[in-house]
Amino acid sequence: MDTPPQRTRIHPYKFTLWVAMGSIVMMFAGFTSALIVKRNQANWQGYELPMIFWYSTIAIVLSSVTVQLALKNFKQRNRAAYRQFMVVTAVLGAAFMAMQWAGFGQLTAGGVKLIGQGSNVSGSFLAVIAGMHLLHVLGGLVAILVMLRPRSGTRNYSAVPAEVLVTYWHFVGALWIYLFVFLSWVM
Repeated sequence: MDTPPQRTRIHPYKFTLWVAMGSIVMMFAGFTSALIVKRNQANWQGYELPMIFWYSTIAIVLSSVTVQLALKNFKQRNRAAYRQFMVVTAVLGAAFMAMQWAGFGQLTAGGVKLIGQGSNVSGSFLAVIAGMHLLHVLGGLVAILVMLRPRSGTRNYSAVPAEVLVTYWHFVGALWIYLFVFLSWVM
């Protein structure tokens, strides 16, 4: 007699992450859709993204590689290599944020006012879209720092928190690539 296939269930943390990522995708889909509609206004100010946004994109892609290597080492119980790769990931994430901030500064210096009085709708859209993405990267950096803090006592050696973090980090990286391509094309 054949036994019925066993159903595997997704861990509640992973399920929650996927729901959250779906919500984030919908939010950015709304932002980018609104930008497409607003772009046809007469007062739309076009501009090119500064080169530093390319460098920040490289940093976020490299951080995806290092966070994946961290997970691999975590699963192999190589704590030292795991911590090293997580630190490198955090440094690359911070570099991404710093380069984004510098890019905003370059745009402002070039006459693109992003927010406030005298700003153009195109600059404001960039500030909202990239700013919201930066907040999500910051959330990932906070999660990395939490994962790096020393733990005391006996605990289960579960890879689930690391897997959730790595999935989220890959997500914010892929989201930036989408946004970067979109903004480069639309602006």
